Formats: sequence, C-alpha cells, structure tokens
Amino acid sequence: MAPMAPTVRLLPNALTVLAMCAGLSAVQFMLKGQPQAVIAAIAIAAVLDSLDGRIARMLDATSKMGAELDSLADAISFGVAPALVLYVWKFDGDRVGWVVALIFAVCMILRLARFNTLIDATEQPPYAKEFFVGVPAPAGGLLVLLPLILSNEYGERGYWWQSQTAVVVWTILIAALSISRLPTLSIKTIRVPPRAVALLLVGVALVASALYLYPMVALAVALVIYLLHIPYAIRRKHWLANHPEAWDVPPRERRAIRRAHGSRGRLGLRPPLRRVAGAARRAVGRPLRTEEPPPMSLPPVPRPSGLRGRNWRRTGLRRDQQRPGEGKPR
Repeated sequence: MAPMAPTVRLLPNALTVLAMCAGLSAVQFMLKGQPQAVIAAIAIAAVLDSLDGRIARMLDATSKMGAELDSLADAISFGVAPALVLYVWKFDGDRVGWVVALIFAVCMILRLARFNTLIDATEQPPYAKEFFVGVPAPAGGLLVLLPLILSNEYGERGYWWQSQTAVVVWTILIAALSISRLPTLSIKTIRVPPRAVALLLVGVALVASALYLYPMVALAVALVIYLLHIPYAIRRKHWLANHPEAWDVPPRERRAIRRAHGSRGRLGLRPPLRRVAGAARRAVGRPLRTEEPPPMSLPPVPRPSGLRGRNWRRTGLRRDQQRPGEGKPR
C-alpha cells in the first residue's frame, strides 16, 4: 500500500480546527443578535467533532497531538462558547448569571479531562466501550441551548422556560449530567442489523426532511429523546454487568439471551439448581458424593453406685440426664 500524502493525514486535525472556529463563531453571532446562526454553529461543531475521529481512524492518522487538539476544541466549542452564549442571551451584566456560566464551562472541562483519563484505562469490562460516562461534550453543548432553541422557534412570549430561574436550573442540571457517572449510549458501537438497513435509510430521509422544514422543532425533539434514553442506558448497563455471557457475543445472540431471561422472568420460573446428582454429575466430570452413614449411638454409661454429689463431679463424669416421668437419679 502506497504511503498516504501528508496533506491527507492532516485532514482530521483540520476538521477539529474548523469545529473550534465554529464554536467561537457562535459567540460572535450571539453578540450580533443572530440566535439561529448560534444554534447552527454549535450544531456544525458537533457534526465536525463526530467526524474527525472516524476519519483519523480510517486514514490511520491518529496521533497524540490530534487527541489533545480534539479535547481543547471540545472545551471551547461545547464548554466556553455555550456558556458565553447563555450569558449574553439571559444574564448580560448579571453576576449570578456569570457564576452559572462559569460553573457550566468548568464542569464541561472536567468532563473532558475525565474522558481523557478513561481512554487508556485497561481495567474495564468489555461492555464499557458501549457507554459514555456522563453526557458527552457535544450533546451537553446542545442540550444547554434548548431554552434558546425553543425561544427562537416560539418567540420571546414569556414562557416559563425563558425565565432566568429556569435557565439557571437547566444550565446547572446539564452541567451536573456532564460530570455525573450515569451511562449514556455511544453511537459509535451501535450495530444495525442487515434487515433494518432499509428502515434506517428511510429514517435518515425523514430526519433530513424534518430538519429542512422545521429545523428548531426537530432539533428540540432530538435533544428531548436523547435525555429520555438515559434510563434505558442505565438499565442496559446494569443488565450487561449481571450477564457476562453476553459481553463478547454478536448482537443477535445477545438479543436471544435477553429474550430467554425475559421469558423466564415473566413465567416466574426459578433458575436451575446448581446441584446435579447421579449420572448428570458424572457427565460433567464431578465426583459423586456418597452418603455417609449416620453416626452410631453409644449406650449410656451407667453411673457408679458409690458416687454421689461432689464426688461424682470430681471424677469428670457427667450425670445421667433425667428422663421425663422418672424420679431423681439415685
């Protein structure tokens, strides 16, 4: 295979720089009073961020510099830029609003720092690659702008999501989700069955049509669906943690295992017992445990007739237990 040209290998880093420029341009658009351009710039930055890593792996152009540049670009595009946009939109000149903007930017940077430390972690189960820890930076940068998206669609009419209190609570909530330990699904590891390819293409066409006709409404619905998938991601990760037999199997076999466990739970059946007797135990190579005979009962020791009271205890012998219905031992 012929060596790749250096200019082609720089393509992933060029996409990363473009994503950073798009994120910073969102602040400039907000200063000019163009909210639609702000949302479009952050969305373009999210799309470019999802493409640069894939293209780098396809071209075998991954490098440490690219990884560091990607983290810095995400911190600017999805941490600093959305925080400044919200401050200019709702908190211009307000000290409390500036503190909220700082909290969001710091939480997003901490989330990216933790992500970098988890990349090289080797003591993780195989299913861990299917999940993110917390809400990813691109999703967080778009989620925090949801009040601005709705306001751009329905106008500044005094809705509850347009108040400063609602924006403050929403910003802190998204910041907390970004640094939380809650699992979220990673789109990179989702596999589409061959039978569902046609339906997927039809869905892509419908989504593109919705984005073209009603871009803000479609984006808001997509963000709400993303938030609603978090309980499913938590349940799926918990199920995988309790079923190691489904870690390294294809999706078809994993679905079969899930259906088997689900049907057994609905029928109220108990899991099979671990003890196997007779021929079944010999078939699995375990030794058959032979029943031990019951211990032989020894006859009672007669009490010497000449020992009573303390003399009886001095010899170290036990006194006969008194049976019900009998008198005192002589």
